[in-house]
Amino acid sequence: MTDIAIYIVAVLLVAAAAALGWWYWQRGGRKAPDALTPGKPLPLFIVYDEQGNKLDSSSLEGAPAVVLFVRGGWCPFCSSQVKDLTSYYKEITTLGARLILVTPQPLDTTRRVADIFEVDFDFWLDRNLSAARALGLLHSGAVPGKFQDAFGQDTIWPTALVVDAAGVIRRTELSKRIVDRPNPKMLLGALKSAI
Repeated sequence: MTDIAIYIVAVLLVAAAAALGWWYWQRGGRKAPDALTPGKPLPLFIVYDEQGNKLDSSSLEGAPAVVLFVRGGWCPFCSSQVKDLTSYYKEITTLGARLILVTPQPLDTTRRVADIFEVDFDFWLDRNLSAARALGLLHSGAVPGKFQDAFGQDTIWPTALVVDAAGVIRRTELSKRIVDRPNPKMLLGALKSAI
């Protein structure tokens, strides 16, 4: 085999590997649980508000909402997502909708994040990750080692839901991988369609 033929074969192998990697990146990752399929009612789950009051997901009925399930303030991708969404906060609330963050981390930590960005999200605490389990969003062993003493080993898989005023899911965006998050413009568009 000549040097040129070897070079051509090598280039073709690299191109094939790149195409396969791109395909996996686009298709791969975690799929949304069946319970969170758009058109279905939001399943019942239990959380706690900032005052420690027990709530369930039926409290969303009556107004549309964007609900973000975030891993915690220790996650740079979640913090970036919250920051990106703050620029759409006024548009969301002007539509009569709520913006709710569900997190397994202590709410006082999460509230500090909201205060930095000067927005008034609703924060719900998912104690013991019971909501994550009920919705199929538990991400076992995903908290980095240096944060496990404060936050435990398990967390929530990053997910965004748009729910209409009747409590029906209109859009589900499950991060394919830990690094990606849904585009806030897309969530706003889904919210406008749900109203």
